[in-house]
Amino acid sequence: MEYLIFAIALVLVLLVLMLKGYADYKRDEKQFIKRLYDEYGILPQKEYKAGQFENISHYFMKHRQGFYVDDITWNDLNMDEIFKEMNYTWSAAGEEYLYYLLRTPCMDKEELRQREKIIEYFRQKKEERVRFQFLFSKLGRCGKFSIYDYLDYLDNLEVGSNLPHYFSLVMLALSICVLFVNIPFGLVALVCILVYNNLTYFQYQKKIDPYIISFAYVFRLLDAVDGMKNQEIPVLKEDLETLRLHRSSMNMFKAGSYIVMSGARMTGTAGNPLDMILDWLRMGFHLDLIKFNQMLSEVRKHISEIDSMITILGRIESMIAIGAYRESHAYCVPEFVDRTQIEATEMVHPLLSDPVSNDISVEGNILVTGSNASGKSTFLKTVAVNAILAQTVHTCLAKGFRTGMFRVCSSMTLRDDMQGGSSYYMVEIKALKRILDLISDGDKTPVLCFVDEVLRGTNTVERIAASTEILRSMSRQNCICFAATHDIELTHLLEKDYCNYHFEEEIEDNDISFSYKILNGRATTRNAIKLLGIMGYDSSIIHEAEEMAEAFLRTGHWLGIDLQKV
Repeated sequence: MEYLIFAIALVLVLLVLMLKGYADYKRDEKQFIKRLYDEYGILPQKEYKAGQFENISHYFMKHRQGFYVDDITWNDLNMDEIFKEMNYTWSAAGEEYLYYLLRTPCMDKEELRQREKIIEYFRQKKEERVRFQFLFSKLGRCGKFSIYDYLDYLDNLEVGSNLPHYFSLVMLALSICVLFVNIPFGLVALVCILVYNNLTYFQYQKKIDPYIISFAYVFRLLDAVDGMKNQEIPVLKEDLETLRLHRSSMNMFKAGSYIVMSGARMTGTAGNPLDMILDWLRMGFHLDLIKFNQMLSEVRKHISEIDSMITILGRIESMIAIGAYRESHAYCVPEFVDRTQIEATEMVHPLLSDPVSNDISVEGNILVTGSNASGKSTFLKTVAVNAILAQTVHTCLAKGFRTGMFRVCSSMTLRDDMQGGSSYYMVEIKALKRILDLISDGDKTPVLCFVDEVLRGTNTVERIAASTEILRSMSRQNCICFAATHDIELTHLLEKDYCNYHFEEEIEDNDISFSYKILNGRATTRNAIKLLGIMGYDSSIIHEAEEMAEAFLRTGHWLGIDLQKV
């Protein structure tokens, strides 16, 4: 009687613990859903570990084709940081697709209009947005690897034979049958076979355990699709139908999968009593090993459908993330025209906390001059970033933005290639050559290029001569070039090919201030020597430097140089 009471008490304790766990789970779920409603437009806190962008880029690396934003341009414009500011995603599919989106400018106006419909649908329909975001949170991320790393692991793994496991099951069944004929002999046979099954089980288990997490993501992917397949959303009609078709093709993968995909094995944590019972059944009957091979066969058979589901879910979540990004910024929807043109009003850079807006309207090339720290480079980056955002997320940080379709590239914040043994100048001329190659590759889509301080890595005479011809070559092609320079000589040499704009500063009471507003014409002020004074350099250095500069401007050559010996 005492044993029965103890057993009942134990069952009741387990039941209470299970009910408490379920209640805690539902409470956390409810709180999370409330956050999705209340914190729309507030960027989720996320830590990006070293090397994480390498993993995030793998969807892009797998699917890139045609024109894309290359590594130089991506790094010049600090697009990793812009991605972080836009990453309102909850799943690896959404995160990796958003990265792909930002690196792949779209040249199809109809595709951009379709993106706009999805973005605005989820902005206006709170319940649908939260429902989808909750499903994406369940899909989740992949830890330190990309989705496509896991899929590659599975695609490269050979499907093992189930014959040894079937043989073990047959022998187990025979030993049980022998029990009815000869109990002692049957027991010995049953124990021996169970011991054999347990020993061989762990040999096979070591091989499959590293791949369980790969199955786990596919499993969660199918669950997410299950949560969406009955939704009726007009702007997603074709996508949802495709998801239903792909999901139905994976029925064999999911059927009976619990024997492999129990909670403990998917999370690496201690399991509940049911998981413990399943562990004994697995060891004795090899059921998970048999099912693993079946599931692996199904994954390899349907890898294209899995890729398509990841793409569709990633695209949907990216559109929701863009809507959340819009919620926290002043923005406009770009207008696309069939001309080589950029026209922007009150345009700002997305990474500046207190930006100064600028207007620009050009159908040709512009050359920007100005003193140090006056805003030249930031202006170029502002135009470049907004041009990319227009053709990717259909969102510009401006009051208005009219543009043609462009292939965007830059040569701005280059560095010496220490490992490759290339000097700054070599790195720079290679970067400029790739822009010239892009312009002349025969593609009808115009190039929008940005060049900051052309050939700064060489001497003045050759820099001005080579810069003139490089920029002139860019101006004669299917291209709009935005260039910034300190060399005022270029504004005269290129005045037939480039419109001149400039930034300027004010120095008052030994202090310098900048308006950061772009102005027409070439720069007329210089501040490099004055900045030395403001920073506390000795007055004799300032005086001598100013005298040398003034003399050069009057005579065209430097004091102290004997021109006959040069």
